[in-house]
Amino acid sequence: MRSIVLASSSPYRRELLARLHLDFQIERPDVDERPLPGEVPTATALRLAQLKAEAVGAHHANALVIGSDQVAELDGSAVGKPGSFDAALAQLERMQGRVVVFQTALVLLDTRDGRIQKENVPTTVRFRRLPRGALEAYLRIDTPFDCAGSAKIESAGIALVESVDSSDPTALVGLPLIRLTSMLTNCDVDVPPR
Repeated sequence: MRSIVLASSSPYRRELLARLHLDFQIERPDVDERPLPGEVPTATALRLAQLKAEAVGAHHANALVIGSDQVAELDGSAVGKPGSFDAALAQLERMQGRVVVFQTALVLLDTRDGRIQKENVPTTVRFRRLPRGALEAYLRIDTPFDCAGSAKIESAGIALVESVDSSDPTALVGLPLIRLTSMLTNCDVDVPPR
């Protein structure tokens, strides 16, 4: 039986994948996550998701390896993970009243034959206009310094947004489960397991 391996160190992706009640392993991929010069956010997300799956897949001969990456996009440019309170505040101030598209790429690699399924699932988010004090309070609550675009929509960050439009609500959190379920079914994995 093939193992399922999540190529990610993200606790958000681990929690999402656990919703499917499948047995899976976690392995952190060792990849350079910097975008290439001139690379658009969608291409960055797809490339990194595949690199993560392939890096981990190299250690597993009979596995289905899940790679995912998310890049927030504002006016055609990537909005990265802020890493600090001040950087997150600057991001949130810049995004107020604007539309940010979260490009969430998903790759499923079957290491038996090298077959790759991949797709990008965009989520369009319109941010509200809020006073600086509200943004600062939010950052103290959620500390979203490891999140692209500085917002944890699955938590208190929902108060930052006016609307969310996506074909898969889990894509915004970091792993598009609707699409992943289809990909796993294509590989004869029962979801939910029987």
